[in-house]
Amino acid sequence: MNPMWDPWSYRETLDYKPVDDGGDRSITGFHVEAVDGGIGKIDEATGAVGSRYIVVDTGPWIFGSKVLLPAGVIKNIDFADERVFVDRTKAEIKDAPEYDPDRRDDAGYRDRLGDYYAGGSPR
Repeated sequence: MNPMWDPWSYRETLDYKPVDDGGDRSITGFHVEAVDGGIGKIDEATGAVGSRYIVVDTGPWIFGSKVLLPAGVIKNIDFADERVFVDRTKAEIKDAPEYDPDRRDDAGYRDRLGDYYAGGSPR
């Protein structure tokens, strides 16, 4: 585990600044690719400093549910092809704490998610 890795911030190596943080490009609607294949489309992306994440609509992959991914797992964004690449496998994403839209901004819930994804940080 990398102690400097922040699950709730976009990597400095990405050329991306969220719209709600003064950026001019949105990634909402982009397809999301795990290490081993597609997992769905971005339903929502937040750029709030210290709590950046994407919500992915997984469609039929996890029977129509959604997953919340901390921005720190995003390793690349292809704006031309409208694809976001994350450094986790489908199994890791599927086994993550269940997405709870009512608790997504709750500190305890986010700590659990951050700790889960920090277990494999970053690749």
